[in-house]
Amino acid sequence: QVETMESGGGSVQAGGSLRLSCAASGRTASSHFIGWFRQPPGKEREFVAAISKSSASVDYADSVKGRFTISRDNAKNTVYLQMNNLKPDDTAVYYCNGYVDFFSRRTFEDWGQGTQVTVSS
Repeated sequence: QVETMESGGGSVQAGGSLRLSCAASGRTASSHFIGWFRQPPGKEREFVAAISKSSASVDYADSVKGRFTISRDNAKNTVYLQMNNLKPDDTAVYYCNGYVDFFSRRTFEDWGQGTQVTVSS
C-alpha cells in the first residue's frame, strides 16, 4: 500500500532551487525516520536525506550536504526537501519513504510515483 505522495518537482537551470513535498499517511506518517531518495536516469535509487520524528536528527548524502535541507511538519504529516544550488547531476526522480529500521537502512517496501527533477546546464 502506497503511503507517500511526492510533489514539487520541475525543470530548472543549474544554480536554481526547488522545494519538494512528501505527504505521508499510515505507517509512513508515524515512522520515526523518513527519508528522501532519488533515482537518476539509468541508475539505482540512492539515499539523499533523512530526518527523525522530532527533527533533532538529520542525515545527508555527501553529494547534497550544504545544498539540500530536509524538514518535517508532523501536524501536516509532510516532509520537505529544500534544494538549492541545483546541479545537472541532481536530475532524478525523487521519492520519500519511511524507515522500518533506520540503523539498518531498511525502508517500507512500497514506493510512491515520485516527482521528476530535471536540472539543465
